[in-house]
Amino acid sequence: MATATKTDPLIALLAERGVLLADGATGTNLFNMGLSSGDAPELWNVDAPDKIRALYSGAVEAGSDLFLTNTFGANASRLKLHAAEHRVRELNRIGAELGREVADRAGRRVLVAGSMGPTGEIMEPMGPLTHSRAVEMFHEQAEGLKEGGADILWVETISAPEEYRAAAEACRLAGMPWAGTMSFDTAGRTMMGLTSADFVKLVGKLANPPAAFGANCGVGASDLLRTVLGITALAPALPVIAKGNAGIPKYIDGHIHYDGTPELMAEYAVLARDAGASVIGGCCGTMPAHLKLMRAALDTRPRGPRPTLDQVAAALGDFSSASDGTGPEPEGGGARSRRGGRRRG
Repeated sequence: MATATKTDPLIALLAERGVLLADGATGTNLFNMGLSSGDAPELWNVDAPDKIRALYSGAVEAGSDLFLTNTFGANASRLKLHAAEHRVRELNRIGAELGREVADRAGRRVLVAGSMGPTGEIMEPMGPLTHSRAVEMFHEQAEGLKEGGADILWVETISAPEEYRAAAEACRLAGMPWAGTMSFDTAGRTMMGLTSADFVKLVGKLANPPAAFGANCGVGASDLLRTVLGITALAPALPVIAKGNAGIPKYIDGHIHYDGTPELMAEYAVLARDAGASVIGGCCGTMPAHLKLMRAALDTRPRGPRPTLDQVAAALGDFSSASDGTGPEPEGGGARSRRGGRRRG
């Protein structure tokens, strides 16, 4: 597998600090600030910049070494749903500029990672989105993030290999280093059927490999760590990212709540590090309170041996499916039940 250049800011910071703490949720935090369901959070980069500064500052103050910009859905396809497809470059640029302000005031080196989520369209041959059009959309977004001062592009929550390849090409056209994660949310596979082993092979064949790669979002912390263990078992040459949800979502009183406590996410962070991840953060439901305990755990708890699946389940709760898709289905099939007494959520 080709490796990223040593000039990549992520690689440089990893060399300095060993393990990096990424940020937490974007959507969960913004909903707590008043964002309405169905609204485009990226519009707040212009309409409510102080709230976006507060989002970024929350991660930095909790100890994050990098944070993602509020630009996950700021591509032409997704913004078209809000009649804002003509504002791609503007919204990405301003999202990164606000991040640059916060990072430059941190008093330490903090990376601004320009978030680029999926287009929301199905790529050919299964759907209508062509490779060239996908590259064009990602490239437009990347140029805005670059103009705004992002240190690195951060492709996330991708399910299709074709879309991952398109994003990689767009990052090359923008002349920017990048990192890229996929979401393994369907019995250990992405929505389009990729396993952790498939992903390692995909990244290994890219002409423009990421500085780091891994998994984000998905079902819960246990499932995400199983995917990370699958990735690191193949000894990839690149750093591995783990960015899992804070527990399992539950619908309570008309709102989605994630049941993962800060203590559970601290345990997750240590297990992710011991599983071989070197960039560790949270995704949906992860708040500054979670990040603070994750930071403390990574800083104070010594490295341990590579955890087993049983140890992951005992600490974080059982898996949502019996297999991660990379091997034969265990006898009996199906997921083991989630034993409330074994989870700290």
